[in-house]
Amino acid sequence: MKKYTYPTKDELDALLKRPVRDASELNATVSAVLQDVRQRGDAAVKAYEERFDKVRLDNLAVTEDEMLAAERLVGEELKQAIHLAHQNIERFHAAQRFEGEHIEVTRGVECWQKSVAIERVGLYIPGGTAPLFSTVLMLATPAKIAGCKDIVLCTPPAKDGTVNPAILVAARTAGVNRIYKIGGVQAIGAMAYGTESVPKVYKIFGPGNQFVMCAKQQVSLHDVAIDMPAGPSEVEVLADETSNVSFVAADLLSQAEHGPDSQVLLVCKSNETAKKVEAEVERQLALLPRKDIAAQALEHSKAIVVRDDSEMMEITNRYAPEHLIIETANYMELAQKVVNAGSVFLGPLTPESAGDYASGTNHTLPTNGYAVAYSGVNLDSFCRKITFQHISPEGIQSIGRAVELMAEAEGLDAHKNAMSLRLNIVKK
Repeated sequence: MKKYTYPTKDELDALLKRPVRDASELNATVSAVLQDVRQRGDAAVKAYEERFDKVRLDNLAVTEDEMLAAERLVGEELKQAIHLAHQNIERFHAAQRFEGEHIEVTRGVECWQKSVAIERVGLYIPGGTAPLFSTVLMLATPAKIAGCKDIVLCTPPAKDGTVNPAILVAARTAGVNRIYKIGGVQAIGAMAYGTESVPKVYKIFGPGNQFVMCAKQQVSLHDVAIDMPAGPSEVEVLADETSNVSFVAADLLSQAEHGPDSQVLLVCKSNETAKKVEAEVERQLALLPRKDIAAQALEHSKAIVVRDDSEMMEITNRYAPEHLIIETANYMELAQKVVNAGSVFLGPLTPESAGDYASGTNHTLPTNGYAVAYSGVNLDSFCRKITFQHISPEGIQSIGRAVELMAEAEGLDAHKNAMSLRLNIVKK
């Protein structure tokens, strides 16, 4: 990690800036794959599965026999862990249910909202070196609570054509309707456009590599909604002289092992704390199976030493981290000053991994600074709010003339006439 002591505001602009890539070649590659899937459907998907995932598939859908086999392959302890996590995620998201209230905004004019589930949603679950079965729970659980009728899941298969069994167990636990062995850009295209096997969905959720994220952004322009724009995963840890450096180092490394482009940021109030954390990071790094991946992430990670809490929180709210871990003595006080963050982890006993798996909060969060404007996935992510209004004769008299005047001022005579006709009837 590179250390920066008491940076100026101008220096912070450069320090907190995320890496910018030339995406022109990436966009062209992704666009070509998407168009092929749109035009050739299953045939294109199977061709790309053979090309990218090195597997030849006769059928894209996961069968019931495969689901039953997965149940046998996953150990009982892991099943129990999946069920515990599912219960906590379900409990937290069920508490987010919206109950619309009928409001008489003025005499005779009543308005209200109704929350309606998106009927068909698509979930993308990465495979590869870290098959994210926890993300199945994070996405499918609130989708089921919201009342989505059709929950479609795509995940890349292994070279032998199988899907990670824990992904399948989590999918059944959380209520997924259909599962397909499709990864990468071709999975996003299949869900966005529909193929002979895969139904077109109305909104796509889930993380992925740069190709998947680029594909989600492209299809969102014209064809389907997506959960949020995203970049590499990231964590910021706030520490002071009271922090347990072993905990802080472990939290930084738990994020760094996600991928070489993961963002890791330490903000503390002394050079001594920064040095202790750095030494502990090196010690723990050497013991990790994914140390090569984590080491690459740490090469562009930063430790920033500040003077006080005020500077600490200014950096935090400017950076707008996906994950924010506050391990200072006054963590509850600092928590009140958080304005921009995806998910916040408070105190020495609350690691990011708790939220990633089983505390109940959602781990699908805005990255790349999007926390200034976006929320993480929640129950509302799977719903739409439909507004209703009802106007009585008394209500026409309450607002009718105001509507006429405003429509006339905007030059929209038909709008005015729609109200004038009703006013004339009510006045008779």
